[in-house]
Amino acid sequence: MEKKEEKNLVTRPPVVVILGHVDHGKSSILEAIKDLKITEKESGGITQHIGAYEIEHQDKKITFIDTPGHAAFSSMRSRGAKVADIAVLVVAADDGVKEQTREAIEVIKKAQIPMIVAINKIDKSTADPERVKRELLNEGVQIESFGGKIPVVELSAKTKEGISDLLDIILLVAEMEDLKADISKPAQGVVIESYLDEKRGPTATIILQEGILKKGEIIGTALTVGRARIIEDFQNKPIEKLYPSMPGIIIGFEEPPGVGEKVKVFKSLEEAKRAVRKIPETTPEVVDIQPGQKVLNLILKADVLGSLETIERVIKEIPQDKVVIRILRAEVGTVNDSDVKLAVSSKAKIIGFRVKTTPIAKKLAEREKITIVNFEVIYDLVQAVRNLIQKQITPEKVKKLLGKVEILAIFRTEKNRQILGGKVIEGIVKRGALVDVLQQESGEKKGEGRIVELQRNKKDTQEVSKGEKCGILYEGSAKVEEGDILEVYVIEFKKEEL
Repeated sequence: MEKKEEKNLVTRPPVVVILGHVDHGKSSILEAIKDLKITEKESGGITQHIGAYEIEHQDKKITFIDTPGHAAFSSMRSRGAKVADIAVLVVAADDGVKEQTREAIEVIKKAQIPMIVAINKIDKSTADPERVKRELLNEGVQIESFGGKIPVVELSAKTKEGISDLLDIILLVAEMEDLKADISKPAQGVVIESYLDEKRGPTATIILQEGILKKGEIIGTALTVGRARIIEDFQNKPIEKLYPSMPGIIIGFEEPPGVGEKVKVFKSLEEAKRAVRKIPETTPEVVDIQPGQKVLNLILKADVLGSLETIERVIKEIPQDKVVIRILRAEVGTVNDSDVKLAVSSKAKIIGFRVKTTPIAKKLAEREKITIVNFEVIYDLVQAVRNLIQKQITPEKVKKLLGKVEILAIFRTEKNRQILGGKVIEGIVKRGALVDVLQQESGEKKGEGRIVELQRNKKDTQEVSKGEKCGILYEGSAKVEEGDILEVYVIEFKKEEL
């Protein structure tokens, strides 16, 4: 029995995810690999983002997951699916470890997969790879040059230097991991991208983990079922079979499956439907809004379901104790006139991710003064939402004490104005500052006012310091007397942080 199982095991290509800070060159590295390994003739000009692609290096294949970032990768993993065998952590040689780098390190550690560090942008004059290595060591990344086991590759996506070295290391790590798949088992994989194609219907990109998926077989996930009536490779070329670690486009689901869901093959459609976990149709989120509570209404449109799910999840993680976020609509597809009409009626912001806007919607938005903002990077989109919230938060008034003046003489009194002589006993006094008039003995507040004019040595001045005497033209509600203390302050507006 054991021998039979051994015969069914085959070596499969590694599945690699590239993670790191937003502008450290993750996409540039993926593009550089494509440029080196996939010619225009071979690809037919890959025009559609399918979430993964496959290359060949040293006569061996490697699959790359092209996710929008570690948030999307975490979203896939949250459904219990192992979607990658190796993670490449990208750090810019001229910038070093950033907050998103730290987040990516944690994601890789939680995934419990081998890490390779790619120090990018070594072509820059300000590049300092050694500093980056020291910073990584401080984050617990035990790299080889410092006695650890994590390999480091220095490269430039711009010049292509080091790209082949990175691929060599990936294959070496894959060999050490001894990646195998059982091709005799029923086909099983993971959905890494999903969307509704207007012409071809529900479409999903999957990476197979076990077995061989054949055209025409019955397939199902936790949410939907179907028949693999069309299977294409990552270049949109029709194929009859899908093998382990190979990214494939599947057309034939009844509905777009969820990203990160496991795909299985079933003997019949009836069996597949029995295995599907029936979930009631979702209704718009109901948010309990308290009287006076500030609200930010959003309409989200994204290119694919994977991006949309990630964006929704990350937005909901933004603190909402100051401003409540209501997602009125979250859909895959172009921004249309229906979205704009909803934005007008609900005073919502329309935020798109890698989507276009229909001409009708664009004209309507211009007429109704509705702003449609589109993003290419999830991090930038979420930051924009945070900025929108920040704009709604009313600045807090903060009383900043400057100093105290002891009143030594009253030179003139008129209605609500007085000319006073005093000595600064604490801090400083500024022209235009506000004052509280305090009785010296009791410290009781008599009233308030402001310093209209300020003199030192009978000359106008903006400021007088501790120990110096001054002349003050005071204007206020309280009558100042000798011995009183003027507590001098200014009001500052402090923006509350999220």
